[in-house]
Amino acid sequence: MTSRGQGAQPGGSVEAVVARRVNPLSVIGGFVDKTLAMSEFEVRKIRHDPTEIIMRAVQPVIWLLIFGEVFTHFRAIPTGNVRYIDFLTPGVLAQSTLFIAIFSGITLIWERDLGIVHKFLVSPTSRGALALGKALSGGVRGLPQAVLIFILAVILKVQINWNPLALLGVLATVLIGATAFTSLSMIVAFLVKTRERFMGIGQVLTMPLFFASSAIYPISVMPRWLQVIAHINPLTYQVDASRRLMLAHGVSTYGLGLDFGVLIFSAVVLVIIAARLYPNIGR
Repeated sequence: MTSRGQGAQPGGSVEAVVARRVNPLSVIGGFVDKTLAMSEFEVRKIRHDPTEIIMRAVQPVIWLLIFGEVFTHFRAIPTGNVRYIDFLTPGVLAQSTLFIAIFSGITLIWERDLGIVHKFLVSPTSRGALALGKALSGGVRGLPQAVLIFILAVILKVQINWNPLALLGVLATVLIGATAFTSLSMIVAFLVKTRERFMGIGQVLTMPLFFASSAIYPISVMPRWLQVIAHINPLTYQVDASRRLMLAHGVSTYGLGLDFGVLIFSAVVLVIIAARLYPNIGR
């Protein structure tokens, strides 16, 4: 037997073995599997302790039942031919998504203190899969809020668009928006590294993001400087897409293409930054 034959691999030539090892499809498949495993790990926490979802449900109930009902009767905010409670409901949905996502990064600090983050960092799972998995879990956390708000909307006689594709579109805005804001929350956790500072910065971020958007009033009533901020705020585009898809007579200011484009772009950029910073949480 020649030396070439002696060096042959049982599964084929060396070139074939190397080709199989760097098969792009297997690399992508592995990345997806690890991302979903990370998301499942995070979602499992909610299943074992659903109190976070229950507590977060209080805020949208207050906004819709008190703020929405009162201002619907006053007609103090110009919303055209749309009742204010109808105008507000998609904004409250986006707000709930934001509030759940923006504080989810604190779990990273807890995991670091418990030593869980270090186990993830020494695992073969890529930093991108770790960051994306955690970000997607934030989107899953927002889905129960969407169901709750739809139930409240029915009770309050909001004119809902029940087209199945429109409903799927609303859930897509929740998932993508929560993924983006969860990534932002992770970035904050990577930079501050302490629970106290994280909670302080989280409070500082949520209010400007919420009020500098079209969630509770049209952008046209804002002062010029605030309109500029609203136009670069991803939450504005999440609200705009949700309002167009969720309401029976909803309209979009920017168009669904731009709305989803901004949301997806924001999510991708923030996930990439979070993946680059992920090792910082272990230091």
